[in-house]
Amino acid sequence: MEHGGPLARAAEMDADGVQVFLGDPQGWKAPRLSADQQSALSGDRAGDLLLVVHAPYVLNVASTNNRIRIPSRKTLGQHAQVAAAIGARGMVVHGGHVLGTDDPAAGVDNWRKTFSRQAEDGGFPLPLLIENTAGGGNAMARDLDALARLWDAIGEFEAGFVLDTCHAWAAGWDLATAVDDVRAITGRVDLVHLNNSRDPQGSSRDRHAPLTEGEIPTELLVEVARAADCPVVLETPGDAAGHAGEITLLRSALG
Repeated sequence: MEHGGPLARAAEMDADGVQVFLGDPQGWKAPRLSADQQSALSGDRAGDLLLVVHAPYVLNVASTNNRIRIPSRKTLGQHAQVAAAIGARGMVVHGGHVLGTDDPAAGVDNWRKTFSRQAEDGGFPLPLLIENTAGGGNAMARDLDALARLWDAIGEFEAGFVLDTCHAWAAGWDLATAVDDVRAITGRVDLVHLNNSRDPQGSSRDRHAPLTEGEIPTELLVEVARAADCPVVLETPGDAAGHAGEITLLRSALG
């Protein structure tokens, strides 16, 4: 979490919400927030802000490797419990992948088992929001047809969806129709990660760019946000002043 706390940073940028990690994004440890960290996520503004937690990047509940899948499930549950306890509205998690020699259907089944086993204990304590990814031929949520197979297996568990524009662009999606394309599959878009890309469409490369400085036309990104009509998180590189400018631009463009 940022120095000074997420609420202080949100105030600095006049943001309506924040997305945070509860620990090392590349780590497996269960989240244990100190008193200072708890305080940084509370305060007078906390009730007015959208708080979203992002699960660690290393988690891959789709994996056929037991040494990855089993700790991924455990860590996912631990982060979900803490995220709910601090008032997060949802937790973002990447769709994951299987190895090149594996059948992607096995990864889909592992996702179903993740939700099914959690349901036996009452389900996840907050909405789990699955995010589309940029690369990988055996990814669970890179291509729209793969997303459809995944949702056929987990849709009944009320999984949410996060549309990342940089990832969609990298995967070759048509951003002009992406929101409608996703909704036709999932019935929902709960959150947008509105990121520009440093690379051409279809590159499979996940390299974010500032909102107005990448390969994706700014107007197209604004139209994605407008069509989705849901909370937007900026994961763009830059400092607080740059992010404040992006927020102002979006507010103006979206009315």
